[in-house]
Amino acid sequence: MRTPDFESQLRSASLRVTRPRLAVLAALHDHPHVDTDAVIGHVRADLGGVSHQAVYDVLRALTDAGLVRRIQPAGAIARYETRVGDNHHHVVCRSCGAIADVDCAVGHTPCLTASDDHGFVVDEAEVVYWGTCPDCATDPIPSMNPRPEGSR
Repeated sequence: MRTPDFESQLRSASLRVTRPRLAVLAALHDHPHVDTDAVIGHVRADLGGVSHQAVYDVLRALTDAGLVRRIQPAGAIARYETRVGDNHHHVVCRSCGAIADVDCAVGHTPCLTASDDHGFVVDEAEVVYWGTCPDCATDPIPSMNPRPEGSR
């Protein structure tokens, strides 16, 4: 896998190249779908002492610039990924909360065509598939369900 040029990505988005921004991009590239606490841990392992606020600020700037995508499945905490610019979806484990990317369905996909677009020009559909990951399917001890009742 080719490692992205994070410095060029930052410059292309008119953002200054800083060590915290580079570290956050690297952490999200290497560990997609992690929450803020995990990002902080990865960045601190790379840079040492970085404040929570600095990482929050970097995540907000990268998200606003379109370099990072923030996802938050129902009943779960926000997660971040560097896969942006495509219309991909996610599959979430009801038991442990694991998340994986799912490419957008191709061909005839009636559920991705709005029955009434209310005049909007639709350019993206957000679909979350819920299920049980392979690890949890074989685990005899069920975990807590992170998905709220009634959110099917």
